[in-house]
Amino acid sequence: MPDLKWRKSSFSTDVHQNCVELAAVADGIRIRESDEPETMLRTSPAALRSLIRAVKAARFNHIR
Repeated sequence: MPDLKWRKSSFSTDVHQNCVELAAVADGIRIRESDEPETMLRTSPAALRSLIRAVKAARFNHIR
């Protein structure tokens, strides 16, 4: 796969390599964990949008 422009949340820092990164490609979205960059998921913008909406709507206890 050609070099992709990976983006991560502004809440992530460069101190720890434990964030989720996204890249837009012609046929959808790629998702990976920064500590395992060779493993990627493929999804569509609509499916990712649905996931983000569901996560925002849920109530979670934040663990730090």
